[in-house]
Amino acid sequence: MSGSDDDYVYDEATGEWRPASEVAAANAVANQRVVRDSAGTPLADGDSVTVIKDLKVKGAGQTLKQGTVIRSIRLTENDEEIDCRYEAIKGLVLRTEFVRKR
Repeated sequence: MSGSDDDYVYDEATGEWRPASEVAAANAVANQRVVRDSAGTPLADGDSVTVIKDLKVKGAGQTLKQGTVIRSIRLTENDEEIDCRYEAIKGLVLRTEFVRKR
């Protein structure tokens, strides 16, 4: 008998009985979400991004020009959107398909 006191659980994906800690670690990796920019580069809280095309900002009557740098982004619950701060525009949310990590 091995020196481990680990419980075993049935893993339906593999059809095997595996240590519970091993299954939990595999599930944690599978559930880890990755938010990516338009080029597929992973984004994280605090990153700076560049706008890749002119964007009209609804409600602000302003246009974000291509090449505009947005600093200190925050990830949201939606993997396709990031929370941003930019000068006079409060509560700015951009879609990740329109930004590139700097």
